[in-house]
Amino acid sequence: MTKISKKRKIALTKIDNTKTYTLKEASSVVKEATNFNFDASVDLAIRLGVDPKKADQNVRGVVTLPNGTGKDVKVLALVTPDKEKEATDAGADYVGLDEYLQKIKDGWTNVDVIVTMPSVMGKLGPLGKVLGPRGLMPNPKTGTVTMDIAKAVSDVKAGKIDFRVDKTGIIHASIGKVSFDADKIYVNSLELIQNIIKLKPNSSKGTYLKSISMSSTMSPGINIDTNIS
Repeated sequence: MTKISKKRKIALTKIDNTKTYTLKEASSVVKEATNFNFDASVDLAIRLGVDPKKADQNVRGVVTLPNGTGKDVKVLALVTPDKEKEATDAGADYVGLDEYLQKIKDGWTNVDVIVTMPSVMGKLGPLGKVLGPRGLMPNPKTGTVTMDIAKAVSDVKAGKIDFRVDKTGIIHASIGKVSFDADKIYVNSLELIQNIIKLKPNSSKGTYLKSISMSSTMSPGINIDTNIS
């Protein structure tokens, strides 16, 4: 039988598993239920009433969290020499092209987001098996394939995230840190959920938001009322 740590036991006492919390309540409770020696991430798991196997129900989008993610997002800008200064000035952590393509081929993926230009995508194609499973492949739909490199880098640094429903119909997203004020956690969560609601496919029938759960990296999940206002 797995032993439950003292801090885990305390966390469990802070959450009523028989209760459905409002989003605002959950934003406070997740802080109370997290008592660890690091700044844990706050995550949402949103189960949708969609069939991800159908192309028109594969919900995907981007959102800029009003209060950022609280993370130091490492950005790689794969650009031609004429765009390198633009990327560097915008705050990209790594800037270049062929040398980084070779590093990726050799197994290096120590970044959170990759932005690039349309003309470079052809070179990235062969790296799809490396970048795809890690969620690192740039995509025009998420704004990471563009000629406006400065904006793409700045947006990511400011808290822009992309989300996508997985094969089980759930969207997982990190929306902040437990060190955030409860109101900041609430505002970021609401922004994400409202964006997901706007993306409801016309072909999706029945209940769209089936369940919402909030948790920190180490806390139990908190059930949230799906009637979001």
